[in-house]
Amino acid sequence: HGFTWLDDLAAVGDTRARSVAADWTRSWIDRYGGGQGPGWTPELTARRMIRLINHAILLLRGQDKAASGAFFRSLGQQTIFLSRTWSATPAGLARIEAVAGTIYAGMSLIGMEQMVTPAIAALDREARRIVEAGGTVPSRNPLELLDVLTLFNWAVQAIEAAGQPVPGTVRQAVEKMVPTLRALRHADGGLARFHGGGRGLDGRLDLALSESGVKARPPRHGMAMGYAHVAAGRSTLVLDAAPPPVGAAATTAHASTLAFELTSGRRPVIVSCGAGAQFGPDWHRAGRATPSQSTLGIDGHSSARLDPAPGAADRLRGGPKDVQAQLSLSGDGTKVETSHDGYRARFGLIHGRTLDLSVAGRALTGDDYLVALTAADRAAFDRAMDDEHLQGIPFTIRFHLHPETEAEVDMGGKAISIALKSGEIWVLRHESFCDMAIKPSVYLETGRLRPRAAQQVVLTGRAMSYATQIRWSLAKAQDTPNALRDYADATEEEDTETADD
Repeated sequence: HGFTWLDDLAAVGDTRARSVAADWTRSWIDRYGGGQGPGWTPELTARRMIRLINHAILLLRGQDKAASGAFFRSLGQQTIFLSRTWSATPAGLARIEAVAGTIYAGMSLIGMEQMVTPAIAALDREARRIVEAGGTVPSRNPLELLDVLTLFNWAVQAIEAAGQPVPGTVRQAVEKMVPTLRALRHADGGLARFHGGGRGLDGRLDLALSESGVKARPPRHGMAMGYAHVAAGRSTLVLDAAPPPVGAAATTAHASTLAFELTSGRRPVIVSCGAGAQFGPDWHRAGRATPSQSTLGIDGHSSARLDPAPGAADRLRGGPKDVQAQLSLSGDGTKVETSHDGYRARFGLIHGRTLDLSVAGRALTGDDYLVALTAADRAAFDRAMDDEHLQGIPFTIRFHLHPETEAEVDMGGKAISIALKSGEIWVLRHESFCDMAIKPSVYLETGRLRPRAAQQVVLTGRAMSYATQIRWSLAKAQDTPNALRDYADATEEEDTETADD
């Protein structure tokens, strides 16, 4: 109903694609054009209207007068519906999409100009919220922020094309969103996959950044929308260093505090499993839990819990309240020091994590801590130990691997070698009492029919005292060159096509 599929057919653009686009559009008008049903929400109508107007030449080429008349009557009907309903959408992405569609339609269709002024005023109000939030969105979903920037770009283009002034607040919002998105971008050009977001379609982020006209870039090391980001050599690291979203955004939030992702060149290495919403509610819940993130978790417990809500999406509750993050630079690289209190109430433990990425981006050193700081914390830890019959608090540190990597046990079980399709080899080691193993994982990727099989490296152990430290390292093998040619080969294309089919 949103007609985003029309973008794909327009991208193909040949005779068959044009025929399919026109046939599907006529079919939709015949079947759903009555003004009610699942496709008639303000945000979906706006999404559809933007595509119908933008691709009108494609859809009308070679059509007879009757088909063209039905098309324009439907546009008018949808525009009137949108003008009457956009104000009922909740603030945030849904309203921005409805408002952008209203502006687009009002600027493009004769006789609809009166819709534009109140819609621009509404866009200005939404822009003010984004400016006040420093170029972020409440969900902390990087892909949602990209959606918002794309809609602002479209609205700005429509306003400028009509010769009207663009509100200054709208331009300020765009100027603040662009550096944030650049900070959340991995070396492969995709976005970090946190809190319901995916990496985004290839080229979409580049297009949105280019169309914004904003050249500002974030520092190579810093914080953006609650994420610590570090870039060194060919490597980028993004770590979730803030409490999970609350309020309405808690229905898509993940228990991912202190989880990280690592990309080398155009190859993701360490990832999160992803949202999984398109694969059904069970996969969605599983993808939001701590075991689906690359971080430490106490077995059987997430750092925040998913509470079932009858008739509504599960909200993430009881998560970390106090999350600390500090970045520091040295001659050897960049250090990110973080901690959260998500396990404090139940186990009396603070989870601390320090990640140190070398200046060349070839080595990542990590320290994970579980610490009981106060007398009350130690009492809670003692109670938890009693529940475990003094056998220790079981924990697992997970490193979810991208499905295009291959992991195998090396050095007699003392290390795990991770091979990338680029030819790079990364080696994971640890200096602790933990057991290390390779286990199955999944990669929940938007646009595929089913989850992709993947692997994960897991370190398992038990916290026996008030302070537990687990030290590990992930580094390129010594014979891996600093620079290499990395092209997609025929095998990758075949794999992608087979998976999509």
